[in-house]
Amino acid sequence: VQLQASGGGLVQAGGSLRLSCAVSSKNIFSFRAVGWYRQAPGKERELVAGVSAGGDIKYTDSVKGRFTISRDRAKNTVDLQMNSLKPEDTAVYFCRGDSGWVYWGRGTLVTVSS
Repeated sequence: VQLQASGGGLVQAGGSLRLSCAVSSKNIFSFRAVGWYRQAPGKERELVAGVSAGGDIKYTDSVKGRFTISRDRAKNTVDLQMNSLKPEDTAVYFCRGDSGWVYWGRGTLVTVSS
């Protein structure tokens, strides 16, 4: 099983980006949970958004109302739509899948300029 994240880049504050995590060799809906984490320089990795197999979604408080996580059955991806980006959203973003085993994708860098 491999997770491949894409979609990061440089954006001005107030802008939008969409991250996508493509999963190979396993149905995205068969994971107990999938989600996005981020790690800013000098900080610990934190959960940004996650969705359970049953569709329960949670967001960290700082992104509520701005970010939306979703799963795409046809593409077998978990996506993160990020709107109204702020400089404090700058971080390396990682996707994670938990099927009993935990899988991490390589990070994708998001840089938000002020």
